[in-house]
Amino acid sequence: MAKGAKELNIPIYRANRKLVARENGGLHDPSVLVFNPEWTGEEAQGAPKRFSCPTLSGIQKPERDEDIAFMNVLELGHLIQTKQITSQELTRIFLHRLKKYNHVLESVVSVTEELAYDQAKRADELLGQGIYLGPLHGIPYGLKDIIAVPGYKTTWGSETFKDQVLNMEAWVYKRLKSAGAVLVGKLVTGSLAYDSIWFGGRTRNPWNIEEFITGSSAGPAACTSAGMVPFAIGSETAGSITYPAARCGVTALRPTFGTVGRTGVMSISESLDKLGPFCRTAADCAFILDVIRGKDPDDLSSKDITLHDPFSVDITKLTVGYLEDAEMEVVQVLQLMGVNVVQFKLNYTVDSVQGILNLMMDVDMLAHFDEWQRSGQDDVYEAQDKWPPELRRARIVPAVDYLQAQRARGKLIQEVRGNFTVDAFIGNATDWERVCMGNLVGMPVIVVPTGFKSISDPPPANSRRRTTITTGIYAPPQHDHIALALAMAYQSVTDHHKQRPPIDDLGPDDSIPSHSELCTHQDNSVFKKQGFQDAVELEILEL
Repeated sequence: MAKGAKELNIPIYRANRKLVARENGGLHDPSVLVFNPEWTGEEAQGAPKRFSCPTLSGIQKPERDEDIAFMNVLELGHLIQTKQITSQELTRIFLHRLKKYNHVLESVVSVTEELAYDQAKRADELLGQGIYLGPLHGIPYGLKDIIAVPGYKTTWGSETFKDQVLNMEAWVYKRLKSAGAVLVGKLVTGSLAYDSIWFGGRTRNPWNIEEFITGSSAGPAACTSAGMVPFAIGSETAGSITYPAARCGVTALRPTFGTVGRTGVMSISESLDKLGPFCRTAADCAFILDVIRGKDPDDLSSKDITLHDPFSVDITKLTVGYLEDAEMEVVQVLQLMGVNVVQFKLNYTVDSVQGILNLMMDVDMLAHFDEWQRSGQDDVYEAQDKWPPELRRARIVPAVDYLQAQRARGKLIQEVRGNFTVDAFIGNATDWERVCMGNLVGMPVIVVPTGFKSISDPPPANSRRRTTITTGIYAPPQHDHIALALAMAYQSVTDHHKQRPPIDDLGPDDSIPSHSELCTHQDNSVFKKQGFQDAVELEILEL
């Protein structure tokens, strides 16, 4: 600072805020500092080659709507393509389930009924003309409510923005619409994409409805698990795909950073935010990823990443590591299928991974919600121990220390790249250190259901409520196809992913709590029942 100076760039700060920070959410004017997760230097040549989606035969339409609701997307697509069911009929089934179960799970913000029937009718008309758009033709789905759709509220889960209508089409919505998919609902996000508390309540786990979901993609996870949608699109900055998927026992993919464009999506951190699918199967995740991936011209971080076809991977040529916390059933199944499995530990010396992620995420979030905080709107935020204090701390982070965190991130990436000596590895998908590391590196992971255990403090007897068990299959950036292929192989000989949560039948000595009981959101007794581990998760998790 020059001798005698009386101000420190304050006019510049104010001018910059006036120029780019008047609107909240980071929808416009992205940073020109772009994170690239690439390890190989391999550039896509021309348009990316599409996956070879498997064809089915002999699939018959079930008699009960309940059974139809729990079919996977490939199976539903076969029913539509063979004209055993129309998209309008299928849409009716899922709209009914969204309305039926939302009062218990609190997982839906908006039912897009008029749009859904219009899109379903269009899908049926095209098929009648001999035009089939592919596996998502006429398939209903849901979007996390940070993703903009014209004519419908995009609330970001927040009381402040609950009446917000954005006159823009998110890029991922455009991709799904062009593939013939049918939007049936905007699904719950935790307020401003933090945990599962939103302006309408708190989303519950279909497998144990006394339990809240951890992670902001709570709506996509709960609705997919409960058969309210066949698939949904969620987002992750630090755990928002992996944690809800694990709690609800669904298959979900956090893809390589930059694989899916984010135009029209509320931003927390431009170098960490990712969109990914929640599904019944890894195969569904694969071809939904194939539809939504590609270069978004308005998202500087997105690109045409080279991904090989997961349906053509020879898993017997892979070496897969397993960590100490891996679910050994997955390891043993893959070994029996010819995969070379080895004990593995991913070593790195950077010991501040969690702090790096939190610092970067909070500063980036504040840049996108500067006006929100300065105007005092954070005073009515749904969870006062979450974003408000974190963003106040972010306000005083020195710029030089933010850049040092970015440099430390670069060192972490170099070390992880040098020590990732296997084709993929298996380990807990919700280990917080690993969640932070994976997101900083831009690494893909698929969450895979592997079984169930009894809930803590269950009713006296005969309850069907369960705690789901899952694992993660991790691959290097731009190798999502490896993780997908391994997950598909595992699910081809197991049925954990086919199980249905007991939202209609908890058991003879158990009952669904009344709506008034479920609406008592401040009761901490639920958390006490889950024990210390869940309490820790709920304290440290965003997102």
